[in-house]
Amino acid sequence: MEKLIINGGKRLNGSLDVMSAKNSILPLLSASILTDEEVVIHKCPEISDVESMIKILMKLGVDVKREGSDIIINASTINSCLIPTELAGELRSSIFLLGSIIAKLRCGQVAYPGGCDIGIRPIDIHIKGLKELNIDIREEFGHIVCDGENMKAADIILDIPSVGATENLMMASVFTEGVTVIRNVAKEPEIVDLQNFLNLMGADIRGAGSSVIFIRGVKKLHGVEYTPIPDRIVAGTYLIAGAMCGGKIELSGVVSEHIHSLIAKLTKTTCNIEVKNDKIKLYSNGDLRAIEKIETMYYPGFPTDLQTQMMAMLTTASGTSVIVENIFETRMREVPEFIKMGADIIVKGRTAIIHGVKRLHGADVVATDLRGGASMVLAGLRAEGVTTVRELRHIDRGYESIEKCFESLGADIRRMN
Repeated sequence: MEKLIINGGKRLNGSLDVMSAKNSILPLLSASILTDEEVVIHKCPEISDVESMIKILMKLGVDVKREGSDIIINASTINSCLIPTELAGELRSSIFLLGSIIAKLRCGQVAYPGGCDIGIRPIDIHIKGLKELNIDIREEFGHIVCDGENMKAADIILDIPSVGATENLMMASVFTEGVTVIRNVAKEPEIVDLQNFLNLMGADIRGAGSSVIFIRGVKKLHGVEYTPIPDRIVAGTYLIAGAMCGGKIELSGVVSEHIHSLIAKLTKTTCNIEVKNDKIKLYSNGDLRAIEKIETMYYPGFPTDLQTQMMAMLTTASGTSVIVENIFETRMREVPEFIKMGADIIVKGRTAIIHGVKRLHGADVVATDLRGGASMVLAGLRAEGVTTVRELRHIDRGYESIEKCFESLGADIRRMN
């Protein structure tokens, strides 16, 4: 089993180019099956979530190949509406395929999806919305079986602004005659990216980025070449690392507006941040002040996917910080791992109270999920001594060769069996 060995305490200096966002690529891969023409998606990192989605598409009969960082999809050969159980169990985003498969083939079947165990993420919002489109849905032996022969446009209100449900319903509605309206939708940049992608393919969608999206059905879509938005969570992770370890780092290929909530917090901790076009420069001496309170919220609020990384940073910030997790109820599972390293953290329900300590010390820790795993790496980079991070399969879901990226910034980190 692979592990990361980190000899901490090194300052970080250098530059990184941020790849396309995992949380955009996955729905775009799903949407690519809506046309029989070739689709090319550029600048895709080699991460396990993307590779799992490619495997699922190939199981459906779709022709998919990689050429460097490009993924080329031809769905004219698709021959199945059954998303394989063994692969759906590995990837929660397999649920995105349900909407696009139903739109394409008027049928669909998927097992309940897997992914990170960070709390209850019910797919009943997806199912309820698909039923509003007059899709017949039944549950059989752990599978969701859908019949879309009688689909029709609808006015749908989501119970919560779920990113996945918003994307799924956008794809499901593309060919439905009339205008479908989806209200209380997610506003994340990935939603806007999906709208832009589909519209370039010939769809008629507007409203992404606001609370209401309108989809006017079209007859067909055509092929397209597309570069997704950069990964704001990966960018944020590296900025936080630079802040806590000290040094100077520059990220290129970033949309600063997508991480405005993070930049606003980092500037309160003595970091100096410069933004120009698609570049962000961060300067830090590593001596940080506590942040009085951070609450995770739906976009444009502070993202839950950066909460654990911020907690890692605040463990050594001078003073007391408070983090409130409003999205996922078990996003505090990494706290015992931080405490192993000398952190002073008290958790009460969904609130963590972090009393900054002067230093962390190296320890043998475990990645509990994707973002929690990244936070363990960050803590190891800051700690004195050697830190071992295990269960790298979680980290590899969303970070391409995380050890090589940090090594290029001057960290002493290596991957070992």
